[in-house]
Order: sequence, then C-alpha cells, then structure tokens
Amino acid sequence: MAGAIASRMSFSSLKRKQPKTFTVRIVTMDAEMEFNCEMKWKGKDLFDLVCRTLGLRETWFFGLQYTIKDTVAWLKMDKKVLDHDVSKEEPVTFHFLAKFYPENAEEELVQESTQHLFFLQYGDYDPSLHKLGFLAQEELLPKRVINLYQMTPEMWEERITAWYAGHRGRARDEAEMEYLKIAQDLEMYGVNYFAIRNKKGTELLLGVDALGLHIYDPENRLTPKISFPWNEIRNISYSDKEFTIKPLDKKIDVFKFNSSKLRVNKLILQLCIGNHDLFMRRRKADSLEVQQMKAQAREEKARKQMERQRLAREKQMREEAERSRDELERRLLQMKEEATMANEALMRSEETADLLAEKAQITEEEAKLLAQKAAEAEQEMQRIKATAIRTEEEKRLMEQKVLEAEVLALKMAEESERRAKEADQLKQDLQEAREAERRAKQKLLEIATKPTYLPVNPIPAPMPPDIPSFNLIGDSLSFDFKDTDMKRLSMEIEKEKVEYMEKSKHLQEQLNELKTEIEALKLKERETALDILHNENSDRGGTSSKHNTIKKLTLQSAKSRVAFFEEL
Repeated sequence: MAGAIASRMSFSSLKRKQPKTFTVRIVTMDAEMEFNCEMKWKGKDLFDLVCRTLGLRETWFFGLQYTIKDTVAWLKMDKKVLDHDVSKEEPVTFHFLAKFYPENAEEELVQESTQHLFFLQYGDYDPSLHKLGFLAQEELLPKRVINLYQMTPEMWEERITAWYAGHRGRARDEAEMEYLKIAQDLEMYGVNYFAIRNKKGTELLLGVDALGLHIYDPENRLTPKISFPWNEIRNISYSDKEFTIKPLDKKIDVFKFNSSKLRVNKLILQLCIGNHDLFMRRRKADSLEVQQMKAQAREEKARKQMERQRLAREKQMREEAERSRDELERRLLQMKEEATMANEALMRSEETADLLAEKAQITEEEAKLLAQKAAEAEQEMQRIKATAIRTEEEKRLMEQKVLEAEVLALKMAEESERRAKEADQLKQDLQEAREAERRAKQKLLEIATKPTYLPVNPIPAPMPPDIPSFNLIGDSLSFDFKDTDMKRLSMEIEKEKVEYMEKSKHLQEQLNELKTEIEALKLKERETALDILHNENSDRGGTSSKHNTIKKLTLQSAKSRVAFFEEL
C-alpha cells in the first residue's frame, strides 16, 4: 500500500516537472531575438509574436524558415511549432525572411520597416568619417564582379566613394527604394528555383515568383522558355513526387511534372498558394486594413518630410552662423595682426628718430670744429704773412706753406658747408620720422578703439511667416515652428513626389553613365555564361522590362504552351 502511494507521488512529481515552455531563437536579416514559447503554441502564435516585436504589419510577405536535411522549409501557421520536423535542441532556431516578393516594390511596400527588411542600408556620407580606406573592410561587391573588371580595389573605392558623396543627404527610405526598384527588374529577382522533370524525363527548372510559374533550361536561369501567369491557373496539387497543374480553361489538359523529393513538392505548393493569393489580392481593391496602413504611411511620410525640411533649415542656419562666426574670428585675427604690425612700425620709427637725432648732433659738432680749425688756419696765414722773410729759400718755403694753408682752409670751408647741409637734411629726416611716429600712434589708437568682441546673441533678419524663428544662444540653436494646415501639407507631399521622380530619373541616368564608364575596363574573357545571357537581355531591353519579357512568352495560347512544355 505504502509502495503504491509512493509510486503515485513519484509519478505526480514527474508530471509536475515537465517543461511548459521552450526557447526559440529568431534570426532576422540584421539581429537575433529569443522568446520563451508555450508548448501548445502553433506557428501563427510564434509568427505573430515576432511581427509584433518588429512592429511589422505587412506580415504577408514574410515567414519563418528552417532547414530539413539540406532542404528549405517554412513554418506552417496552423501546425504546432514542435510538431514540425525541427531540431528539439533548445533554442530552436528559425530565420525570419521574405517568403514572397512584391511585383512593384514602390507601390506595394507601404511601411518603411517592411521596406527596410527587404534591404538594409549603410547610412549617409560624412567626409569627416568616410575618409580614404573606409571601404577596405566592406564587401560591397561579389569577388566575381571585382575580378570581371580590370580595376584595383583603390579604383573601386574611389568610384564608390564619389558616388556615395554625390548622393549625400538622400533619405534612407529613398535610397532603399531606389535599390529595390533596380533589384526587382533583374531576371532572378524573387524567383525560387526547383529541379523538375516533364513527362519525357527532360531535366528542367521550375521558377516560382510573384508573376506565375516559369520553365527554365537548367543552364539558363535568366530567361524562361515558357511562362504561366497565376490568372491562368485554376488548381495546383501533388501526389507523392508528381505535381499537377490545372489551367483555368477547362478545355486544356492538365500538365504534370516530377520533383526530386516529396518535401520539395510541399514547399512548391506553399509558394504557389502564397504567390497566387498575393497576385489576386493585388488586382482587387485594397482591404480596410491596407487602406488604413497606406493612410498612416502617407501621414508618416509627410511628417518625416516636414522633419527633414526642419532639419535642413536648422542645418543651413547653423552653417550660416558658423560661417559668420568664422568670418568674425578671421576679422579679429586680421585686426590683431594689423595692430601688431602698427606697433612694430611705431617702434622702428622711434628707433630711427633717435638715431637721426644723434647723428645730426654729431654732424653739427663736427661742423663747428671745422669752422674753428678754418679760423685758426686763417690766423696762422696772417701771422706768416706778417713775419719777415730773410732769405729767398725761406720766402719760397713760406709761399708754399701759405699756399698749402689756403688749400687747407678752402677744403675745411667746403667740408664745413657739406656738414651743415647734411645736418639740415638730418633735421628734415628727423621731422619726417616724428611725423610717421605720430601717424603710427594714431592708427594704433584707431585699431584699439574698434570693437573686437564676437556677438553672443546675433539678431537674425526677419523670417517669412512660414519659416521657423531662429535664436542663437551660445553654441545652441532654438527653433519655433508653426502648425501647417492639410492643404499646405498635401502640396508639400505632391512637390516631394515630383522631386522624388526627378531624382529617380537622374539616378538612373547616373547609373547608365557609371556603367558606360567602367564597361571599357571589363575583361571579356572572364565573363560567365550568366553574364553573357544578362548582357544579351540588357541589349534587348530585358532587364528594364522584365514584365514585358514574361508577357511576350504568354502571347501564345495556354494550350500551345502546355504542349510546348510536354515536348521539351
């Protein structure tokens, strides 16, 4: 009895210890998240939780992907998470990825968060950050593309940086949308490929995308041999490895193909159903939810546009304030340099005046001394004349001395006159030096009395009524913005749309110029078969009109196309 009770208690204890939750790791295109999920949760419970966490409302494009024995599979919404053929080792890992692709990204991707999940972008160009070598660690181009052109990494970086700088200021959502618009016109965009065989056993590729089903040659994934748009298909089903397609026209026989695995057929069916539903949904009026989302997106876009305009005006006014400050600092520095030069000139003038005054005094004293010597020489001459000459020799010698005395007196008189003139000139130079000194002092006084401070609170010019008021306080800027009515907001949106279309057109022209520029550097011998096919499609206009290419393939009747498929 006691043993039975103990056994029941042990069983109850084990039952209570069974886990009620399990851990799931979700890997998105730029992050990882972990959640604790209840054991009873279905795929939809987990998917909804992830979408709520990401703030995503356009959920129909995405799914949770996992891998089974090298085969891709998607989590089913109506099936328990742990009932899927996934590893039970925690955390159970799923990848949150785009499962279906839009036909026209610009029209269908409403939310910016949805658009961002389709493409992740790097940010705006900043010359202070993006200096030479900043792309060295970035894998912006596949190695196959790099090897295809006779260009060094430095040449690629130079062109990419110039292109990047040329689009400085472009909003992230605009840049992402331009990228998606280019990507969606590529031949392999949004296509899931599967190896199949037709009735004859011919190996072919089945392509499933937003437009329909396409049949490819295994060696050419770019150009389909034949296509079946979704609006021509009535029913899709499979049995084991055999897949059956029923055309909308009941007079046309069904056509079948075989895949390699049953699991692949399940995946094909999921993708067909999802793409077909979205195809038909696009051709109907938007649901109330989508209408609300688009209205909210328009309001959000308008708000962001106003915010961008405000930031642009703020940036412009800050730059103008900084330029004014730099100009004032430059003028202040110039005035300081002028004051220094004037002060140095004043000091030189004072030194020159002192030297001239000293030289004039010396010259004046030398002139007086020469005049005195001249007078003494005259006195000596008179004394000699008055002296009696006793002999002829003495007379001759005396006459010679008189002559020498006269010559000396004449020279002294001339030197005295020259010294006197030099003294007058020195006095004149001294007067001019003192005048220059007076002018230098006057200029220095004028510079010293000029205002050399920077205005702390510059008063801006009056602004138009629709422009925010601007105050510069120290190093900070403050703005006051007024409310804008809906009419003006609509005009702003329409203007933004026109500008966006012009920028988009200009971007396409720039892309063509860039392609032409680097085409001369392409190494033709390194082109792959896909490169050659892509170039041929481009020459025919295939890349720029992917929809037209597929439309041409459907000009024949569905019956003819089915027969063509069977005979491949």
